[in-house]
Amino acid sequence: MADATRKIAPAVEEQDAVAAQPLPVRSKRGRTRRRWLILPALILAAAGWYGWSVYGKEEAAQAVVTEAPVRGDIENSVTASGLLSPIKDVDVGAQVSGQLKSLKVEIGDSVKEGQLIAEIDSASIETQIEIAEAELANLEAQMIDKSAQVVLANATLTRQSALVAGNSAAQSALDEAVAALAAAEANVDSLKAQVRKQQATLKDARISLGYTKIYAPLTGTIINTSAKEGQTLNANQTAPTIVTIGNLSTMTVEAQVSEADVGKLKVGMNAYFTLLGQPGKRYPGTLRQIKPTPATENNVVLYYALFDVPNPDGALMMNMTAQVFFVESAAKDVLTVPVAAVHFGKDGTSGEVTVVAASGAHEARQVETGIRNRVRIEIKQGLGEKDTIVVSAGSGDKASSGRGNSRRGMPPMF
Repeated sequence: MADATRKIAPAVEEQDAVAAQPLPVRSKRGRTRRRWLILPALILAAAGWYGWSVYGKEEAAQAVVTEAPVRGDIENSVTASGLLSPIKDVDVGAQVSGQLKSLKVEIGDSVKEGQLIAEIDSASIETQIEIAEAELANLEAQMIDKSAQVVLANATLTRQSALVAGNSAAQSALDEAVAALAAAEANVDSLKAQVRKQQATLKDARISLGYTKIYAPLTGTIINTSAKEGQTLNANQTAPTIVTIGNLSTMTVEAQVSEADVGKLKVGMNAYFTLLGQPGKRYPGTLRQIKPTPATENNVVLYYALFDVPNPDGALMMNMTAQVFFVESAAKDVLTVPVAAVHFGKDGTSGEVTVVAASGAHEARQVETGIRNRVRIEIKQGLGEKDTIVVSAGSGDKASSGRGNSRRGMPPMF
């Protein structure tokens, strides 16, 4: 036992000596170098984790977008903007000069055809009528005198003819009687012409007197007044406008259609418009006219397409802005899907969609399409309401990977 103890003691002492020796000290430069190597790696790892958590998850969530077909209404239409105006309006002006004596209407008043709306001072025209009447009376008095001279000349001619026949008078006396009768008759004819002229002058003056009272030419609403009471109107060069009357019971929509779309319009096609204040209400009508002369605004050629809508309650007002839709084709209660879900063939009517099967697999299915617009397309055959279709898919989707770019088979935009 003592021998074993002696053998173990040196070994223990040797271990204690080794343990008592100081550990080697790492240099400060080594620790700094290792710290700069670890820090960029941590930053890259954090950035990668953040990018995957934000973008990777979003891309994974948006990789495949599915939707069920929806049954509803669809239409393909040409859109335009326009303004509302009365179906008929007229500027009522003065045909004679003078002071506007009275204006009997104001803007917004309803008038009926034949209603008195204004009067012009008629004193000057009434004076002209008196002068014309007096001149006509003078001519009529002269006519009596000239007619008496014709009677006298005719009697003289008869007497001279008898005398010449009995050789009691010279032939020259008969000739003078013939000339006197012709002159008397010429004076009468001239005077008759003057009478007709004066009668026309008097008639014109009386017509002008009638023009001093201005009546409404149609039933409608006063939409503008251009003159005031007491204002002097000069009608010698142009007819000054007093009021403007519009028939607001029916309004006309003047839609501006671009030259790219005007070829799609046909007179008689259905149309409707909505207003900014009533976006959910449609006002239907029928395309009445496409004006052949366009307007050019900022080098853009625009054609005016007109259609009329009734306005019995007066809710439609002048110059309202209308969003206009000219319906090329429409269908009700049909099955529709987003346009992006259909890949078209060469004929443009048959297409292919990707359907999600019950097992979750994607399979291609042929469909027959109908009306389409910028957003949705009608499916006539090939799909049911309970089917689920792929609207858009990422690069990892099997159905889309065989086709490449899914937009390569998109239909033309309308």
